[in-house]
Amino acid sequence: MKKNRKVAGSEKWGVRTENQSVFRSYFMLFTLLVSQFLLNSCGIYSFSGTSLSPDIKSVTVVNFTMATAGGPSNMALQFNEKMKEYYQRNTSLALLPSNGDMQLEGTITGYEVIPAAPTANDQAALNRLSITIQVKFTNNKDEEKNFDQSFSFFKDFPQNQTLNQVESRLVPLILDQLVQDIFNKSAGDW
Repeated sequence: MKKNRKVAGSEKWGVRTENQSVFRSYFMLFTLLVSQFLLNSCGIYSFSGTSLSPDIKSVTVVNFTMATAGGPSNMALQFNEKMKEYYQRNTSLALLPSNGDMQLEGTITGYEVIPAAPTANDQAALNRLSITIQVKFTNNKDEEKNFDQSFSFFKDFPQNQTLNQVESRLVPLILDQLVQDIFNKSAGDW
């Protein structure tokens, strides 16, 4: 006949006391509440890099205009479409033709090619295509977020290539970066 022997420490392994179960339940509840609080704190959400107040429901992108002599004739149209598409893709805001909770408007003020890396022979090893856009942002829900600011970005290209050869490739890249910078300033509050 075998005797049941109690192995030292068996209470620690596999046998959960009632106090441990209660503690675990409270810990799980506490964790759930803290995470819920962090997700909803201050009524502001930020899942895609934005920090928009929940009372902002719409955005208006007023057509940007050209105020520079250079650049492709459809550059303002390209920029407008990229700006609208970026807001639609990265926020849940409704895109309105006018009277949005947020409004963007402005002008393409600069389009220039300048030498970027001069050499000893008074020639440039690189040329730089630079685009500048003046943006007026109005937040109709919080006037402290309004701004009127110039945004600029550039891309370099080799001296042995002409602007005509690189323009169709570089302009969209520059406009993409400008859209992202403007979005970050207006919706991301960076």
